[in-house]
Amino acid sequence: MTLPRIGFEISGLSYDVSRKQNKIMKAKKVLDGADNSQLKSGYMPVPYNVNFELFVMAKNSDDALQIVEQILPYFQPEYTVTLREVPDLEIIRDVPIVLNSISYEDDYEGDFTSRRSIIYTLSFTAKYYLYGPVTSTNVIRTVQVDQYANTPVNAPTREQRYTVAPDPSSATAAEFDPDDDNFGFNETTSFFEDAKNYNPSTGQDE
Repeated sequence: MTLPRIGFEISGLSYDVSRKQNKIMKAKKVLDGADNSQLKSGYMPVPYNVNFELFVMAKNSDDALQIVEQILPYFQPEYTVTLREVPDLEIIRDVPIVLNSISYEDDYEGDFTSRRSIIYTLSFTAKYYLYGPVTSTNVIRTVQVDQYANTPVNAPTREQRYTVAPDPSSATAAEFDPDDDNFGFNETTSFFEDAKNYNPSTGQDE
């Protein structure tokens, strides 16, 4: 065995209820392309703590300390790593890695045929998130609402249709006014005086 050397081992996973998010919320991203017609989405991730241990093994104390002293200054007591967790949704998150404890072991007793070993064990916890599958759907570009009055079972009478669609001639995002509810959309309201032949299954007048 060549010394010094470093190794690590994942010792466990545990659910972190303190970082739980609403499980029905979704992260969404419109795909880049000519028509931007696809929408990718995924549910909120599940928070987990990943526990792992780092082992530093050396033949003498000076070698072990030179390694350990290059690691410890970065943890006070955590070191934050920026991860691109889900490239499809462009989710970038800062993940803290917490240094929990340090233990020291020195096997200096033994006969002349036994090798002396000095082992430092550093225990860490990474506050990580696990994600489910990412799905892809078409982007909703038009919303249509039909309002009825005096609705018999077989022949509903349509009174009004309300349609909302994006306005391609609207202002740019830099001119966006959050107090303007009509920003970026065309709204159309249609009234129908006689729609007795309206077929609700097809959405058309026959």
